[in-house]
Amino acid sequence: MNSPLIVAGANVLGALARSAATVPPTSPELVVKIEEFERELAGGEPVDVPTEHLIHGGMYARTVIVPAGMFFTNVLVKRATVVIVVGSLGMNSGDKWLELEGYNVLPASAGRKQVFVSRTPVIITMVFPTMARTVAEAEAEFTDQAEKLLSRRQDTNRAVITEGSLCLE
Repeated sequence: MNSPLIVAGANVLGALARSAATVPPTSPELVVKIEEFERELAGGEPVDVPTEHLIHGGMYARTVIVPAGMFFTNVLVKRATVVIVVGSLGMNSGDKWLELEGYNVLPASAGRKQVFVSRTPVIITMVFPTMARTVAEAEAEFTDQAEKLLSRRQDTNRAVITEGSLCLE
């Protein structure tokens, strides 16, 4: 008979193992279409999206919490990152549509722009190594469109920058 700990562990590992999706770069043609979609969304009612920033140990982690039922896009990301998604959402992965449920850890390429639809409240965290000492420096490191970031236009940010934030090994 299996102990509950072993059974529970197998369930967690099974959930992690299904996160085999990757996020490739977005083609220039699709970037243009996504930008057209953004212009259509621009007239909608603004929604507060809290953004949490952490700079620690030579890493930058950026977390957004998006309500259910939202169509949204990201800026063009110029860095390869790890993206962690918790919740239920659909998103483009290159030119394919990807449905994510639960907890997913994704390798995400540089040169990506995406459209998302949240089916439940969703937590999305992006992580990458950095030498940045401020949130503005980290944002400028991952995109040339930092002025479009909600964290620059909304007062819903929380930032933690530790004294030991640089990892100089």
